[in-house]
Amino acid sequence: MKTADEITAEVKEILKTRWSTRKGTKVPEPEDVTLGNDAVYIEGTVLYADMADSTALVNGFKDWFAAEVYKSYLVAASHIIRNNSGEITAFDGDRIMAVYVGSTKNSSAAKTSLQLNWALTKINTELKAEYPNTAFELKHSVGIDTSTLFVAKTGIRNSNDLVWVGRAANYAAKLASLPDAAYGAFITESVFNSLSDESKYGGNPRRSMWEKMQWSERNTAIYKSSWYWKP
Repeated sequence: MKTADEITAEVKEILKTRWSTRKGTKVPEPEDVTLGNDAVYIEGTVLYADMADSTALVNGFKDWFAAEVYKSYLVAASHIIRNNSGEITAFDGDRIMAVYVGSTKNSSAAKTSLQLNWALTKINTELKAEYPNTAFELKHSVGIDTSTLFVAKTGIRNSNDLVWVGRAANYAAKLASLPDAAYGAFITESVFNSLSDESKYGGNPRRSMWEKMQWSERNTAIYKSSWYWKP
C-alpha cells in the first residue's frame, strides 16, 4: 500500500521526467511501451462504437437479456473491426474502441461503421425472432476521426493500459455519443476527405452515402450515414 507521500513523489517524478518518444507505423501493444514517460507517435484513425441508451436496457430488462444484447453487439463489432484491419484497443462496458493505421485507414474505418449499421439491423432481427414479445430495439452510434496519436502507458505495475492522446481519440468518442437515432455512423471532415470511392459512394444510381451536417459542439462540419454494408 502506498502512502500519501509516496503517491505524491510518484506524481512529481512523472511531471519532471522528460519524455522518450519515437514514431511508430503500427498500433503498439501494451508491452511495446513502458510505464515511465515513454510514448509512441502514430498516424491513426480511431473508431468508437457505442450502444445507445444502455441505461434503459439494464434498468428495464432482465440482466441475462441485457447481457445477451451486450455480447451480441460487441462480438459482431469485434469481428467486423478485425475483418477491416482494425486493431481493438479497449472495451468499456457497452463501447468498443479500435485504431486503424496505413494508407487506407480512413476508408477501412468508414466501411466498418457501415457494416456495424448492418450488424445492428441483423441483431434486431434475431432478437425479435428469439423474443417476439420484446419491446427492445438496439440502437448505436459510431464515431470516427483521424489525427496524430500520442500513445503512452498509464497505471501501475500489474494494473495498467495504453492511453491514446490526440484529437482523433477525443472526437471519435464524442461523435459516438451523438443522439441521432436515424443515423448510426458519424465521421469528421478529415476522414470524409480521405475516403476511397468505394467507402464514399453506393447505390444505383451511385450517390454519396454520407450527409454533411454541422457539429454544433465543435462548430465544424461532419458527415453522417444511415447506409449499411453487409460484410
